[in-house]
Amino acid sequence: MAMEARDIEALIRASFPQAQITITDLAGDGNHWAAEVIDASFKGMNRVQQQRAVYASLKGKMDGAAGELHALALTTKAPD
Repeated sequence: MAMEARDIEALIRASFPQAQITITDLAGDGNHWAAEVIDASFKGMNRVQQQRAVYASLKGKMDGAAGELHALALTTKAPD
């Protein structure tokens, strides 16, 4: 079952309540998403650390072939 943008945002927001989060459906099919997450907690982290933190917030929704979230292109950064 595909996930909806609001569900993806809610999962991320639970871990990053002050983040600026933008979710985009890349293919119009509800299976291929992009997320931009801008959060002050990323300051001092490299890009890999930032993205690992966001993926952890998804609580296994991307795990394996049966995961609810098929594809997520992720952009992360600390605010300027």
